[in-house]
Amino acid sequence: MSEGNSYVSGGEYTRDSNYIPDRITADGSSGWPVEAGRYRLVAARACPWANRAVIVRRLLGLESAISLGLCGPTHDERSWTFDLDPGGRDPVLGYERLQEAFLARFPDYDRGITVPAIVDVPTGQVVTNDFAQITLDLSTEWTALHRDGAPDLYPEKLRDEMDEVMRRVYTEVNNGVYRCGFAGSQEAYDQAHDRLFTALDWLTDRLAGQRYLVGETITEADVRLFTTLVRFDAVYHGHFKCNRQKLSELPVLWAYARDLFQTPGFGDTIDFPQIKEHYYVVHADLNPTRIIPQGPDTSTWLTPHGREELGGAPFGDGTPPGPVAEGEEVPTDSGPGGVGHR
Repeated sequence: MSEGNSYVSGGEYTRDSNYIPDRITADGSSGWPVEAGRYRLVAARACPWANRAVIVRRLLGLESAISLGLCGPTHDERSWTFDLDPGGRDPVLGYERLQEAFLARFPDYDRGITVPAIVDVPTGQVVTNDFAQITLDLSTEWTALHRDGAPDLYPEKLRDEMDEVMRRVYTEVNNGVYRCGFAGSQEAYDQAHDRLFTALDWLTDRLAGQRYLVGETITEADVRLFTTLVRFDAVYHGHFKCNRQKLSELPVLWAYARDLFQTPGFGDTIDFPQIKEHYYVVHADLNPTRIIPQGPDTSTWLTPHGREELGGAPFGDGTPPGPVAEGEEVPTDSGPGGVGHR
């Protein structure tokens, strides 16, 4: 996602949620049928919203069914770019900018060019950038192509509870950190800060006695919370002024986040240098010098968490995903303990 499609009204940050609503479905009734090899997921490791799709794709074992294109951590007002690829072009789509896929389908497209986006490879046209629906559909519409032992990330019997929890996590936490960071007045910031930490206190109470947000295994709800928590101390605490406490000063949530980080499919998608570069360079209005901080020490993400004592199992009766697909590995100096900037 990009913050370019959002605005501040009366000092309060509001996200523009006008996404392309098309869906890829098993029966093809949407006009976009599930088909192995047809679509490309375009994401960015820096972006928490795109990170969700990268995690879910890996947990479900869809790497061979949906290819992955990665944009670099920075972008301009026009679009995310494929500056990490040789020649600055996506090797499958041939594009320099994700914007090209949007304009290929909608020549007059004037809304935000956001990740994640799914692109139809044969036509080069964007299908959808509806980040919340993309991951749910990967779980429910792509089941025929899931790996053996894949988790059910959106179990039918838990959906009502999950939807309620995820709605609050989105409004108060996922979007709440942005509400703090882009507040246009002291009053708006104060209210946003209090809302955020009220929600984190609620999550602390919920997770004090259970290992996962909903049910006995990881679900989409955990994925959605994790991508904000993993960025909290590196970016949101300082850059967005979410500073009542660091995540590492909230024992329950810190242990919960480390438990997920150490679960295959989560931490192995995280590139801390790209995360920091994105926020501290792109948001020049918040950080005019564009200086990227060296800390925090990320090696602490690998310390024991003790959450196994609460019961539950990450994959239930299933199995963890295998090794990261070749070519999709996070550089070794970009994970816990990794230092340096690109």
